[in-house]
Amino acid sequence: EKHVLIRDDAFQYLEDAAFRDGIVILDFWAPWCGPCKSFGPVFEAEAAKHSDIVFAKINTEEEQDLAQHFKIRSIPTLMALKDGIVVFHQAGAMMASQFEQLVAAVRELDMDKVRADIAAQDQA
Repeated sequence: EKHVLIRDDAFQYLEDAAFRDGIVILDFWAPWCGPCKSFGPVFEAEAAKHSDIVFAKINTEEEQDLAQHFKIRSIPTLMALKDGIVVFHQAGAMMASQFEQLVAAVRELDMDKVRADIAAQDQA
């Protein structure tokens, strides 16, 4: 299955997925959230296009510990990890074209440069 709906083992699954090479895109949402519902089909359509990327929807009502762990303050919130590093974190729904651009940008990121930038910040 290309698109992952998070289950009870969400924490373990995400920990495994987040610390491996590759891209993980998380959609934090809730059933009562209007913008979340309208973004859902956009998220699912993009997931269907990229079988090499892990797309995960996280229901913040059912996964409160996970939402707390990622410091989610409003929903929908999108988060992207590449090679275990959070490279994007933003609240608010996106239009399909914006989301497509985000996926392309994350795919093109030079992680050696990202790690070098993080190391430089840590030394500052």
